Amino acid sequence: MDALILSCGTGGGHDAAARAIEQELTARGHSAQILNPYSLRSRRKERAVNAAYINLVQRAPHVFGAVYSLGDVYRRVPLPVHSPVYYVSGRMGVYLRRYLSEHHFDVIVTTHVFPSEILTNLRRSGYPLPRTYFVITDYTCAPFTEEAECDGYIIPSEKLIPEFTKYGIPEDRIYPLGIPVREQFYQRADRRELLARLGLDPDRRYILLAGGSIGAGRIGPAVSALLRHYRREDVELIVICGNNRRLYRSLSRRYGRRCTVLRSTPDMADYMRACDVFISKPGGLSSTEAVVSGASLIHITPIPGCETRNMRFFQRNGLGTAVPTFLGRPRLLSVCDKILAEADGRRSGAGNGVIPDHAAAAICDLLERDGEALPEKRQKV
Repeated sequence: MDALILSCGTGGGHDAAARAIEQELTARGHSAQILNPYSLRSRRKERAVNAAYINLVQRAPHVFGAVYSLGDVYRRVPLPVHSPVYYVSGRMGVYLRRYLSEHHFDVIVTTHVFPSEILTNLRRSGYPLPRTYFVITDYTCAPFTEEAECDGYIIPSEKLIPEFTKYGIPEDRIYPLGIPVREQFYQRADRRELLARLGLDPDRRYILLAGGSIGAGRIGPAVSALLRHYRREDVELIVICGNNRRLYRSLSRRYGRRCTVLRSTPDMADYMRACDVFISKPGGLSSTEAVVSGASLIHITPIPGCETRNMRFFQRNGLGTAVPTFLGRPRLLSVCDKILAEADGRRSGAGNGVIPDHAAAAICDLLERDGEALPEKRQKV
């Protein structure tokens, strides 16, 4: 099988989900290629789209929240036209059409609404597409999802089916298979062995703090509060700044002697499994990684929109603790204290039956089926 996986670099979760699917397909002997469709026009265009989102959520998350809210308003008010996102995405159709005419694929998977909208434009123009699947990477039906016409919608949890059907997604095209994460997050290992591998002291307790691949959220104030509170020699803070160079430089300069400050790391799975507490903004992909790796998860400072809903989903289903604002700073510290006081704060790694295990494998099982099986009732594969 030849698979094309379309992603978009507006946040690392979409690309990470794409890589997890690629990893599983390749392991099964299939051919899989990840492509950002905006790169077909130019690398400059690809970087511009990615940078516009990243700069917005890093520097003005409230503005992003307002834009997201407008998307919610659009879907509640019946209008005779499509959204601006649909028409802007449609401009990329000519580039993707040219690419598809030159390359053969049996299936196309998207992990972002933008390429899903591009494919929808192509389909409505009469261009023959192979089977298309939209992998949802947040625990909500985000605005404009219903505009994307796909053969299958892979959602994070069975509990979200009513929300997706509410917005017009056909129930027989919904597959609650979960968000795909790399298999490394499922692997179990002795904690002391993990800590030694990471160069950490097995006799200390560790709090891991991250702001996703883009280093968003109020990471600086969180570091300050945690370092003031934990002056004990047996508790250490590790901060992952992702690709946010400015945050890395700032935290290294100010706190580098009192905690470990890292950029992006290929060892994120090991850090999650080794640390006693994981504090993060509620990205859909990183939160899923935390649950399946067995981390004790605390959500802080969500980017308004999908992340707010991710946080509610995890809190409601007992998968994490929400401390959304720093007005709740004492609560953040008390939750950390409680976890550290337990003999072993790490979870079993199961998603309490709410989050399906090994989603990448289940998705690839689905992709391997004959296209004629698509209209069947959704099922876990």
